[in-house]
Amino acid sequence: MSDLEKKPAPAGARKRFWKQATVVPEQEGFAVQLDGRPVRLPEKTMLSVSSRALADALAAEWHAAGLTVGGHFRPEDLPLTRIAGSMLERIPGARAGVIDSLLAYAGSDLLCYREAGNSRLARRQRELWSPWLDWCQDTFGMELCTTEGVMPITQPDTTMKTLRALLESLSDAELAVLGVAVPALGSLYLGLVLVKGQGTPEELVACATLDEREQMAIWGEDTDVTDRIATRLRDVTDAAHFLELLHKG
Repeated sequence: MSDLEKKPAPAGARKRFWKQATVVPEQEGFAVQLDGRPVRLPEKTMLSVSSRALADALAAEWHAAGLTVGGHFRPEDLPLTRIAGSMLERIPGARAGVIDSLLAYAGSDLLCYREAGNSRLARRQRELWSPWLDWCQDTFGMELCTTEGVMPITQPDTTMKTLRALLESLSDAELAVLGVAVPALGSLYLGLVLVKGQGTPEELVACATLDEREQMAIWGEDTDVTDRIATRLRDVTDAAHFLELLHKG
């Protein structure tokens, strides 16, 4: 019995059933195949994208999935495929619901809730957060209100209308990327910065995790917190990489 067969399957894992992942050109794009058969998403849509660079990356993650964990793979081993699945299956039939979910972050957006006073944290929030909030206001022509403390605030109706129109103008791919990046960042506005190519995953996650990192600077490093930050960075990096590959064609 091989070492791959001896290892127990991780929770939620499936057995790898293919030997080779390849990309096949089609009339409208590039399909990913496993041993000559098309990859089908949960609703039976073929995994096919318009960009050869993205298709190659999708095939690469399928090729690698299950090679190092006892011959089993999990959904988290296929991050680009998960975003592609959202782009191809989930969003086309549910754009309004997806947009509503993203808009819900506008009322509790990380960048709009600041520490009161002039503490080190308050100064760092102004230093790291204000430039991106200013960029969103200037770029999209909307007013964004901020507050000190945790009492909820409501953004102006005109701002919400602008945000809705902006999200409605985005492609299914961009909405799929936001669907990963916004929860990871805790900020719709930082997600928009990412989609528009204005900030790197590293600097945006640094903004999103400022409070945690400042706490660790005082009390010492917490491995649970650093693990969560690493996971958030991985999610945002995957989202940015997906969009970059798609744009390469």
